[in-house]
Amino acid sequence: MDNWDEVRTAFQVARKGTVSGAAEELGVHHATVIRHVDALEGRLGVKLFQRHARGYTPTEAGEDLLRVAQATEDQFNQLAGRIKGRGSDVSGELVVTSLDSLGPLLAPALAAFQKAHDSVIVRYLTGTRLFRLEYGEAHVAIRAGSAPDQPDNVVQPFVTMAMGLYASRDYVERYGVPESIDAFAQHRFVDTDNASSRAPFSRWLRAHVPVEAIKFRSTDDQALTQAVQEGAGIGFVSLWEAAGSPDLVEIHPPLDEWAAQLWLVTHVDLHRTIKVQAFLAFLKDYARDWKT
Repeated sequence: MDNWDEVRTAFQVARKGTVSGAAEELGVHHATVIRHVDALEGRLGVKLFQRHARGYTPTEAGEDLLRVAQATEDQFNQLAGRIKGRGSDVSGELVVTSLDSLGPLLAPALAAFQKAHDSVIVRYLTGTRLFRLEYGEAHVAIRAGSAPDQPDNVVQPFVTMAMGLYASRDYVERYGVPESIDAFAQHRFVDTDNASSRAPFSRWLRAHVPVEAIKFRSTDDQALTQAVQEGAGIGFVSLWEAAGSPDLVEIHPPLDEWAAQLWLVTHVDLHRTIKVQAFLAFLKDYARDWKT
């Protein structure tokens, strides 16, 4: 395509809204941006932008071009991500993603893997959003809950995260221990702020505790654990975290239905690469010592 530079320039103008913003993004002079846009409009015989004092606004034709260019850029990023993962040795970037609550478990494992392969640059990304493996945003994802069903992903069971229901000794001294599940309504609880959470323990809690009894809510898993430790209420803490917190008091014996299954997820195009296979084997072996 002999006018791809012009399309790429127009795409950046649509994204940034100004000639100067597009020029900075592309690393070219603003006059080059104007020349490319004018040439492309002349070639297509339509106006792609409305010019005004604040910048450039895409016309209907410009919006059509933006959608096509965005799809092309996404496909290129997807290809680039796959190419990066096809090295012949264990080196370069290794991008791993998980919920932030798994950080205390995974960070030591990632550090140990990096020590074993000192040419690897580890990038550990956490958060609630699903990083798009098909676009090369991560090599390996550790996900919780029901088995991921995104197409073209390789999904393997990893470990089961056992959960317990705890309160701090301070909470117990102030409010006591509920004698049964039926008495939960008279107590204070800590839980996620996401009422539609798929975590099995959170769904169980919402089914057995009135919503008004959930006095401390957060989208941050580590904040929820700390809130339980600080006496804000009764809440779920993983057994491995509770083992390191002698101030916690078990409120109810663990139930199998509270446990969260963890999954190792990779994209089919990267699954068989040397780096990914080396990391998966290392992590599975490392996790044998986890008290989850």
